[in-house]
Amino acid sequence: MENAYRKSATSYGITLGVILSLLTVIGYAVYLDLFTAWWFGILNILLIIVFGILSAKKTKQLIEGYTTFKQAFTGYFITIALGTFISTVVSLLIFNVIDTDAAQILNEKIIENSEAMMQKFGAPQSEIDKAIVAMEEDNQFSMMNYIKGWFGFLVFYAVVGLIVALIFREKDPTKV
Repeated sequence: MENAYRKSATSYGITLGVILSLLTVIGYAVYLDLFTAWWFGILNILLIIVFGILSAKKTKQLIEGYTTFKQAFTGYFITIALGTFISTVVSLLIFNVIDTDAAQILNEKIIENSEAMMQKFGAPQSEIDKAIVAMEEDNQFSMMNYIKGWFGFLVFYAVVGLIVALIFREKDPTKV
């Protein structure tokens, strides 16, 4: 019973990782501007959360008896951690090993979009210039930034997972 939901969560995590990786590869191969589209980021976030919820639901189905908060959260978190890790490794390989020029092109597009957005919101030119210099100096595609980003998103998804686990847990009515 204990291993069944962990195996299920691992399976969901691998599936999530493959889907996210496919989205990354398709975006890289077909339309690099996809990575700068706000809706693409939202789509990825929603996809990750949905897979976590599905995993927590499957955990609840696999547990005979009552699902604890810990079990529901573990099912969710294994899926999220594994899926996003696989996707992060694929992105790291594409932009740091396979095609570093794509990372430079994408970085320039991100800077252009950021500048346009700051101008649209009426930011002073001096602040825009500072932000652009900072973005140019920081390699957004470095291994350290990928690691920091992965852990940062993991914290965000863990908070969501706490809410999901609260929803899917069941209290044993025989225990007070």
